[in-house]
Amino acid sequence: MTREALLPLAVLAALAVAPLAGFGGSYELTLLARAMILGMAAVSLSFLVGGAGLVSLGHAASLGVGAYAVAILDAHGVTEALIVLPVAVAAAAGFSLLTGAVAIRTSGVHFIMITLAFGQMAFFTTSSLAAYGGDDGYTLYGRTEVAGTRLLENRLAFHYICLGLLALTWGLCAMLLASRFGRVLRAARENAQRVEAVGLAPYPFRLVGYAIAGALGGLAGVLLANATEFVSPATLSWQRSGELLFMVILGGVGRLWGAILGALAFVLLETWLAEQMQHWKLVFGPLLVLAVLFLKGGLSGLVARRHG
Repeated sequence: MTREALLPLAVLAALAVAPLAGFGGSYELTLLARAMILGMAAVSLSFLVGGAGLVSLGHAASLGVGAYAVAILDAHGVTEALIVLPVAVAAAAGFSLLTGAVAIRTSGVHFIMITLAFGQMAFFTTSSLAAYGGDDGYTLYGRTEVAGTRLLENRLAFHYICLGLLALTWGLCAMLLASRFGRVLRAARENAQRVEAVGLAPYPFRLVGYAIAGALGGLAGVLLANATEFVSPATLSWQRSGELLFMVILGGVGRLWGAILGALAFVLLETWLAEQMQHWKLVFGPLLVLAVLFLKGGLSGLVARRHG
């Protein structure tokens, strides 16, 4: 195993020991959980952007579909994870499959705009769900139960569940990209005509990849709903999709684990600046732009060069 291959394991190990190294308070665990959940969504988006060359500006819709599945089931008294989790993941995968069937027939800026349009459709649909809060959102009665227990209410347990699912998301995406399926995706990203010339149709590979990314986004949505115990249409907004895309770029498009670094940096910097000043967004935006301009290969590229 190369030294660079060990870097993502080092990042996950750092998150594992964080609660034992002075970051075990309620506030710190809540912050890290949010970063890891968004990291999951960012990794699934990085799988699309870096692996398939599909730059989606509607990826937050899958996150929101997963979160709203939790809310809708909660409203009807269904709170068992063995039911909630498969339903939420299947709903997000189904949404991605249906919308992807149309969007993937396009490319470039047209693909970006179609995914944005589908994301906004999902956003306005959830805004109209008066039974589940409408624009005001929906507050869960409690966190999802795990085999009848309130395991997710334990902040330390929730931290390690988020970490485990983040590692699973990264591992699954890395395994897929290293497989024959992933090689076809990468080849189609570089030159779809050559892939067709050897007898392979890029469309079904891209569509399945899009659905997988949506399913993983839905999984992150389940955790996000439980972390905040609140779901609102803002989860599906194009601004959230833009943030996820920025996390991927900040971390480094060519490396899946860079999305984890990008999510951590984004959430921690955002939180720190908000604590320091009232108009923190005036500073936050330019800092992110400078990071993209001067960090070649993103944060993961910087770390890899220093440890290369």
